[in-house]
Amino acid sequence: MLAIEMVADTIPPVHTSDTIQRVMDRMAEFRVSHLPIVNEEQFLGLLSEDDLIEEPDYDTQIGALALSLVNPYVLEEQHIYDVIRLFYEQRLSVVPVLDIKNRYLGMISINTMNEYFAELTSVATPGGIIVLEISNRNNSLAHMAQIVESDNAQILSSYVRTFPDSTRMEVTLKVNKQDISSIAATFVRYNYDIKATFNHNSRDNSMDRYDSLMNYLNM
Repeated sequence: MLAIEMVADTIPPVHTSDTIQRVMDRMAEFRVSHLPIVNEEQFLGLLSEDDLIEEPDYDTQIGALALSLVNPYVLEEQHIYDVIRLFYEQRLSVVPVLDIKNRYLGMISINTMNEYFAELTSVATPGGIIVLEISNRNNSLAHMAQIVESDNAQILSSYVRTFPDSTRMEVTLKVNKQDISSIAATFVRYNYDIKATFNHNSRDNSMDRYDSLMNYLNM
């Protein structure tokens, strides 16, 4: 997915003629702590709530302030991972999107990003979750998919977590089946280490279910 596909026009940018009060009200309305300042189509920088809260007169226009603006943005054809990196590295609540001529096109809010992650990881779809700990030499998603599909199930989403100074990694699989006991048993037979299992509706402790699985396999 490209950055331009995530742009929402529901949050208007700030103009230099806007007052501090108007900007603060807009930040509160849309639950963000940053807003881009735009002059027609020119992106001037990203305004932070911290830049404004100590100003004594909230009727002052933004253009009259001496601001040390940060200038983070992505271009419209950059990958969504570049947007995620900016959110993470600079602790932003919005990321501006520009075209190749540096004209402002819109912004991506952290709320939109949360919705994207929910869709990406299929959190609303019923199913089970299996967390595997593997060596980075044995990271074959094709083999994992084969194991899941052998039980007439499919992987809905997956992600990998690595650890510093370690050859081990954690792979989380979301599958479209709530009863994942037989899938987990097959992973164990293929010498995969299962850290935890979950299903969509369960509130039980995952390690309790894992212990139950181990007891079942040892019967």
